[in-house]
Amino acid sequence: MMFNLMIAGVGGQGTVLASKLIAAAAMKKGFNVRTTETIGMAQRGGCVFGHCRIGDEIFSPLIPLGSANALIAFEPAEAVRQIAFLGKDGVVLVCNRAVKPVTNLNAAEYKASDMIDFLKANASKLIVVDGQQLEGQNAKTLNVSLLGAAAQSGIFPFDADTLKDILPEMLPQRFLEMNLKAYELGRKLV
Repeated sequence: MMFNLMIAGVGGQGTVLASKLIAAAAMKKGFNVRTTETIGMAQRGGCVFGHCRIGDEIFSPLIPLGSANALIAFEPAEAVRQIAFLGKDGVVLVCNRAVKPVTNLNAAEYKASDMIDFLKANASKLIVVDGQQLEGQNAKTLNVSLLGAAAQSGIFPFDADTLKDILPEMLPQRFLEMNLKAYELGRKLV
């Protein structure tokens, strides 16, 4: 078994933490896991993406183009930017709220709806999550809300409770309650 997951977003959205939470949940279920992220841009508000590979024999953390089973995107343009990694039958779960990364400061404004239309035309399965509903509780928990939505949709090779159970082990106590609420909110929206 091999499960390849791309995670894409903009620096500050929590993509690196999301990758770590997914990896920890997979390891808790006994899977081998390899991950890698672009972390330099995360500190600058730029484009951030991560590879997460879960399976029996993993020799590289990098996902080959066209072979990701799923793409979780915290921002629509970042989903479009990483779509080449998605496999033929891959699933895209995307937050519909546009965040302009600093790498596009001089570019013309884009609409999230244009990016969603592109994803509809280029992904065999698309799950669009309403970012405004997810951020109703706290914008800083968008990453965990999206993980709740992804887990509830059945994207991962483990159940939604496995990921929920990892939150107390991985998050500081002072942020745990708000993240548990965010996780459950994401689950309800799918």
